[in-house]
Amino acid sequence: MRTPDLPITAVLPDIRRALSDGPNLVLAAPPGAGKTTGVPLALLDQNWAEAGKILMLEPRRIAARTAAARMASTLDEEPGQTVGYRIRGESRVTKSTRIEVITEGILTAMLRADPELSGIVAVLFDEVHERSIHTDLGLALCLEVQEALRPELRLVAMSATLDTNAFRRLMPDAEVIRSEGRSYPVETRWLDRPRRRKGHQRDLLAMAMVDGISTLWKGAEGDILAFLPGAGEIRATEQCLTTALPEARVQTLYGALPFDQQQAVMRPSDQRRIVLATAIAETSLTVPGVRAVVDCGLARRARVDRATGMTRLVTEPVSRAEATQRQGRAGRTAPGICLRLWTKGEEGALPAYPPPEILSTDLTALALDLAIWGTRDPADLRFIDQPPAEGLTVARALLEQLEALDADGRVTEHGHALARQPLHPRLAHMIARAGEAEGTAALLAALISDRPMSGVEGADLRTRAEAVLRLSAQHPRGQIQRIREEARRLSKAKARPQDIADQMGALAALAYPDRIAQRRKGDAPRFLLSNGRGAVMEAHDPFAKQPFLVATDLEDGREARIRVAAPISLSEIRAQFPDQIAWVKSAQWSSRDRRVVARDREMFGALALDDRIWRDPPQEALTAALLEGVRDLGLAILPFSKNAEALRKRVAWAREADASLPDLSDEALLATLEDWLAPHMNGCAQIGDLDRLDLTSILKAMLDWDAQQRLDQSAPAHFRTPLGSNVLIDYGGETPAISVRLQEMFGTTVHPVVAGRPLLIHLLSPAQRPVQSTKDLPGFWAGSYADVRKDMRARYPKHPWPEDPLHAEPTRRAKPKSQ
Repeated sequence: MRTPDLPITAVLPDIRRALSDGPNLVLAAPPGAGKTTGVPLALLDQNWAEAGKILMLEPRRIAARTAAARMASTLDEEPGQTVGYRIRGESRVTKSTRIEVITEGILTAMLRADPELSGIVAVLFDEVHERSIHTDLGLALCLEVQEALRPELRLVAMSATLDTNAFRRLMPDAEVIRSEGRSYPVETRWLDRPRRRKGHQRDLLAMAMVDGISTLWKGAEGDILAFLPGAGEIRATEQCLTTALPEARVQTLYGALPFDQQQAVMRPSDQRRIVLATAIAETSLTVPGVRAVVDCGLARRARVDRATGMTRLVTEPVSRAEATQRQGRAGRTAPGICLRLWTKGEEGALPAYPPPEILSTDLTALALDLAIWGTRDPADLRFIDQPPAEGLTVARALLEQLEALDADGRVTEHGHALARQPLHPRLAHMIARAGEAEGTAALLAALISDRPMSGVEGADLRTRAEAVLRLSAQHPRGQIQRIREEARRLSKAKARPQDIADQMGALAALAYPDRIAQRRKGDAPRFLLSNGRGAVMEAHDPFAKQPFLVATDLEDGREARIRVAAPISLSEIRAQFPDQIAWVKSAQWSSRDRRVVARDREMFGALALDDRIWRDPPQEALTAALLEGVRDLGLAILPFSKNAEALRKRVAWAREADASLPDLSDEALLATLEDWLAPHMNGCAQIGDLDRLDLTSILKAMLDWDAQQRLDQSAPAHFRTPLGSNVLIDYGGETPAISVRLQEMFGTTVHPVVAGRPLLIHLLSPAQRPVQSTKDLPGFWAGSYADVRKDMRARYPKHPWPEDPLHAEPTRRAKPKSQ
């Protein structure tokens, strides 16, 4: 074996010792240290390693192939001997293989087939800082295997920029080893001012990248590695470079690129070159000859709407860990330069690490794996970050719809079959249920799994499938060949053109039962999805007037935009989902029409396939709908009389001292409509019928006899005047108040009180106009009454205005008998 001179060599004795002393290890090694190829080979001669095979997980297929090839080369062998690899659709493994490099999803499949991982002595998780959902799940399952079945199983978490604290919490018994590495110095440069953001973002980014690349092309040595978020941005930048630097050799590197083109980038070049790459070149790969890096500072990530399970791709700033990984590419073989297309001030706002995929991606496959593993509560496993409960709920609902889980959440035989397919459960279900159209379903699954096909107008999925069958020259030949090969791998049956024309919608519906779209009424091409979300599409698209579609590609937003779809008929929906369609009677409040609408609908999810009037809804249904109407319109829609409002004010005032009285505030009444209003709504079918309700009696019924007695004592409804009149007490202000004619209060020597507090008395003239307000009636008689008397005698000479009101008789008459 040829021993490469790698920085990781210095800590290999520590790594061997740590894994001899204990089963777990956390290894932090900077870019270029050689951990990916050095560590697995260094463990081959350990006594514990002789009992089986070492697995090493890589996040990407090209990284797995490349790592295996380099380790095999170190041993003067070809991949498939001592060192082999397995990725989706390709395997180079033999009986003599002792180190197997695999992509992350394969480990989960191995654990499903053999929970003990028989014959495996160690699992090395490379580049764990990326926090892919497969790594998080694989590590959690391996930790449980280690704890319950295989205490001798070695587990190693490796990365250049991993969060060691998080992994130490996950693996508390693990030793942490750091390799200082031997990277060459990298001069880091930033922009002087923030990049321009207004305009077409892809074009602006391409121009900024070309400016940065041109600067380093003239002022630096060696190849340039430029990081961009996706293939679209790579193509735009490549096109600009043909004009700006026509003499430069430009190569591209991204996941969907054919393997031979990826490998061409990994070989040394006699000609100086520019490599435009996605995050695929951040880790595990060393592009030879690179002395300069241009980092756009952006990454593309999947984000899922937890309410619907709908995923969208977002472009967002990189984390500091990702920026460090990219920067390190410039110092692998010699001193280098890294140009960051952001300012040094903007760098402080970058997050420390990329967001864990488990928190933001579709959890359908994870939910199926957990169910197969027998884990109902993911908290029973050691995840660094627990999968969100809402996302799991949505995922399990979809799996039940796909017949992978039963109503109790247990895995069905069909669910086990879906898990064995290297596909999203949606697409695996489509192939499994396609029948004679299996070949077409496999083609469709391969087409959907691949990146969007360029050069296709409109949303018609059939056009794309037909292009693959025809090998149309107007579409990327490499992509079409890749889709064809994947389809052949998924099914031996061939796609039939007649199935594409006649069954594409029905097949797509098997995979996307939650994305069947029904066109809404109106001129605009707006749709309702069966999951309840709204969707739109381009008005000029031929599918814009289709009554039903199956949306296979959606751009998420306030209303999802349908990018790719297949037509489906109403009869196909009914034939495809007989167990999921039911007639549902409902009486609902219509905010738009301000009335109760009673319908009998044939429902598939949120879609009404047929809609009829429900002519005899029961009172319970009408009452429930009307209560929603009251909540929608507010309490003001109810016929509150003056007496009813007065009662509410009395109770509110009394509750300040007696909280046991019922709460009759707007908020409380709206929250408890079912308790106090619903029992009195018999015979009410529309909102206008509520006008006949006696709300005073209804509200009084909320107070039992004891409560009414306490209310009358603490907040009496009326004040009895000296003449015996009952005057309504107003409890709407800060102080209870009455309004009474001044003459009726003659002879009152003690100011009236309510619950120990003085009443506010509004004294009225004979014309019922306010004359004076007071909380001290005896003081008024002795004081300002004289001025009031002088003014009022002139205005109302027929009414009594005695000089001594304290000893005058109260009266309602214009000429009292005493005069």
